[in-house]
Amino acid sequence: MKTLFQEIKYSVIGILSLGILLCGIYPLVTWTVAQVFFHEKANGSLLMEENQIIGSALLAQGFTGHQYFHPRPSAAGGGYDAVSSGGSNLGPLSRTLSEMVQKRVDEYRKENGLDADIPVPADAVTSSGSGLDPHISPENALIQAKRVARERGMTDKAMLQKIADHTEGRTLWLFGQPRVNVLTLNCALDGRL
Repeated sequence: MKTLFQEIKYSVIGILSLGILLCGIYPLVTWTVAQVFFHEKANGSLLMEENQIIGSALLAQGFTGHQYFHPRPSAAGGGYDAVSSGGSNLGPLSRTLSEMVQKRVDEYRKENGLDADIPVPADAVTSSGSGLDPHISPENALIQAKRVARERGMTDKAMLQKIADHTEGRTLWLFGQPRVNVLTLNCALDGRL
């Protein structure tokens, strides 16, 4: 009987110790390190204008109008709905997906004045896995640049500089591809950042 109570005592001490360590100390240390070294990212990479949140650099927003760069298409809910984040689950052999992509290709070509022999970047006509990817490829941005520059009365050179200013390199110089954050680019063009 004495051994049973001893085992119970060790079990209770172990549970309490792990509870304090894993539910108290570890989260507190993690939160503190994040706030000290990665404050902006730890708080959602929010973009602010006059103490108002205008978005997060981590989430796409739908932009309409020829004066804006357009993000990747979204499969999230009614479009860029973070509550309904997710892909369309349409596979490569899906007729629906094929027709949807072809329609997007035709619209993209028309909107940006592209000839039929110029390839359309895949990220311009396909949605990301989450449907909320805030980035487009530099190639996609360069194709849209002429349209946006014309609508805003900017020179091509000034627009190319704006794109370069908002192009992010590979993560840790190794992972991923260079990318352009559409939200920060559009906000900068509007003079909001």
